[in-house]
Amino acid sequence: MGYNPIHHHYNKQLKPIARRLRKNMTKAEAALWKYGLKKKQRRGYTFNRQRPVLDYVADFMCKKLSLIIEIDGSSHDHPQARRHDQERHDKLEAAGYTVLRFTNEEVLDDMTTVCMRIDEEIALLEAKET
Repeated sequence: MGYNPIHHHYNKQLKPIARRLRKNMTKAEAALWKYGLKKKQRRGYTFNRQRPVLDYVADFMCKKLSLIIEIDGSSHDHPQARRHDQERHDKLEAAGYTVLRFTNEEVLDDMTTVCMRIDEEIALLEAKET
């Protein structure tokens, strides 16, 4: 498989793909990165963008909280894509991650609500740690 659970299931084989995705982020991904996740904007936590994990590249990941944030475009509306997304979601949760999903429209049209939802999830994860 190529990933190491000690390093948050990092899959170094996906590093070239992740690098390419970082250079070609979607408009919604770039907006969430700039206005919501970059520079510890979410309750002081560091997020990585396009992070190889298991057999996937997560859009955003906070390693400390094992939190993954996915931004879905219209290609995710197709039934086959939805099944793949659910399978991915289930595998990530089985590996110990919490996965939040937002659509491009949610991010681009209502960034405030998206950031509030992320902050709420972070607070829940913080409460679990104590």
